[in-house]
Amino acid sequence: MKLDVIKLDGSKAGEIDLDEALFGLEPRADILHRVVRWQRAKAQAGTHSTLTRGEVSYSTKKIYRQKGTGGARHGSRKAPIFRHGGVVKGPTPRSHAHDLPKKFRALGLKHALSAKAKAGELVVLEAAALSAPKTAELAKAKEALGWKRTLIIDGASIDDNFAKAARNLEGVDVLPGIGANVYDILKRDVLVITKAGVEALEARLK
Repeated sequence: MKLDVIKLDGSKAGEIDLDEALFGLEPRADILHRVVRWQRAKAQAGTHSTLTRGEVSYSTKKIYRQKGTGGARHGSRKAPIFRHGGVVKGPTPRSHAHDLPKKFRALGLKHALSAKAKAGELVVLEAAALSAPKTAELAKAKEALGWKRTLIIDGASIDDNFAKAARNLEGVDVLPGIGANVYDILKRDVLVITKAGVEALEARLK
């Protein structure tokens, strides 16, 4: 599939022929869903924890005598039925990550790229580079191009001036080609890929 290549000022800089195997697939929601679930599960800290009755801080003295109270025969304030007592079968620190085959993850990325292309939310930029790290300059270009929440994918490395300018700009994220992932692509309104980024993705996913 062919797509226009533009510059940051909005002018046309030629055309590019995008690989149909990456940008021309019919997007499948089930594949995208599985990959996003894998990503989010892997990102969970898993540090949630509660104190069991063996961990709460209380005296071990019997709270009242065994007989004669007319009530239940309790021996410890650490029991789960008491306020501030231990929690039964509460969450413990663990990893939420699960396995997903590498080929399936690559397929998910192809479907995410194709989804953006099909929705008309894919833009190919000649180069993501600035002469100086000026946020105002990038903000002006972003507004002129009508980009809102935008993800910019570059090649193997990101121009330092461009990265510094984008860092202070709300709604703009920049990733190298190796950092492209399904979740970040899908949650942005516009996906911008530089020519170097297209080459990096094609080399990565072939």
